[in-house]
Amino acid sequence: MSFARLALAECAPSAAAGEKNVVRTPTEEIKKLQDETVTKLRSLSHDLSNYIETIMQASYLLAQAKLDDNNKKWLELIDKASQDAARINREIREILRSQS
Repeated sequence: MSFARLALAECAPSAAAGEKNVVRTPTEEIKKLQDETVTKLRSLSHDLSNYIETIMQASYLLAQAKLDDNNKKWLELIDKASQDAARINREIREILRSQS
């Protein structure tokens, strides 16, 4: 078997029962891995958005309470950090959208 053929055969996934054994080129394998990575990152980014939203809502509700100056400073820190995290997460999602 030639080296090129051997390299291609190594990239081929093992066939499950009833499936044809499709040989993929290394480029196709890289593309598949990139697609899987983007999909996983989208899922994680979505989950992160949910957690950030919870923090932002809790921060908003705490801001409705009567807080002393020290606690207001802590609340402002939490609010600013959650807004920054949401902005960064939006940027990540935009990058991931451009990958599809």
